[in-house]
Amino acid sequence: MPNGSSNVRTSRPTAVRAARTVALLALVALIVLFPSLAPDPFILSVGVVILSYAVLATSWNLVGGFTGYISLGHAAYSGLGGYATALLILRTGMDPWLALIAGGLIVAVIAVPVGIASLRVRGASFVIASIALVLIVQLVFQSWHTFTGGSNGLRVPRPFGTEVLRPEQHERFFYLHAVLLALALLTWWLIERSRLGAGLKAIREDEDKAQALGVPTFAYKLTALVVSAFFTALGGGLYALWFGYLDPIFQFSILIGSYMVLMSLLGGVRSLFGPLLGAVVVGYAVEVFKSQYGDTQLHLVATGVLLGLVVLFMPDGVIPALTSALNRRRGAASIREVSAEELANQREETAR
Repeated sequence: MPNGSSNVRTSRPTAVRAARTVALLALVALIVLFPSLAPDPFILSVGVVILSYAVLATSWNLVGGFTGYISLGHAAYSGLGGYATALLILRTGMDPWLALIAGGLIVAVIAVPVGIASLRVRGASFVIASIALVLIVQLVFQSWHTFTGGSNGLRVPRPFGTEVLRPEQHERFFYLHAVLLALALLTWWLIERSRLGAGLKAIREDEDKAQALGVPTFAYKLTALVVSAFFTALGGGLYALWFGYLDPIFQFSILIGSYMVLMSLLGGVRSLFGPLLGAVVVGYAVEVFKSQYGDTQLHLVATGVLLGLVVLFMPDGVIPALTSALNRRRGAASIREVSAEELANQREETAR
């Protein structure tokens, strides 16, 4: 009887790992096959937008999910990444792909003094500081006509030749965004299993206790912010190369940062694939609302309602909620099985 119980207990983790592997392979297959399954270029472009959101949300989760610091101004990093990439191409003639990487590094360097200044405060004060950052950057780029193009925006040269038609560009950028998303997910996974990740999670749970235990809280938070800013800038730069135009009002919109937060919260900030799930749901919903209702603000109303529902009923997100429910059911079943076997063993021992 005890051997049967142990076999049941050991087989379940194996089944869970197998299910996760199958789900991951299915996700990879879906991403690889999506361009060929898309019925028209518009649907393919929606796929590019959703993957772009997934990159931004996963990048935001590198700091928001690990430390618990909620930044509504992360659009500053994505916008700076887009403008840095475009300006390096236009002003220096740099190769677009080198400009993309250089733009990400430049934004990561900018994030250092920003983090030194803003990470000294917590809670609502940090949120306000992040909003102030994106508003200041938006004002600067909107006013600096001679360098950034000002309110007229900035045309971004496309990295592929004119012989590459728009549908084929959508397909190429879909895969490029998928690769960048995979790198961001891999970075999140590696950090979670490292000493840095353990320290960041300690900060999220109780920063004062973590500091008292010797965790270099400020250095860890700054590291997470810089890594997050780097990937966010890469996401913004890659989107700029795909879209071909930058507008400071849109690029540095608080709404973009709010989308990152909503997507991460919806899927689950403590889950590897939570921001990706949130990006699929929110990104698709936003694009549907825009295509159905045009320039109306209904997508903003829907976003606000969805955010309120998530905070009220699933504060940990969809994936953690489902995982918790499955664990409760598995735990209850395991308790019943073990208790029955232990009772039988006790009776056998008593009879002896």
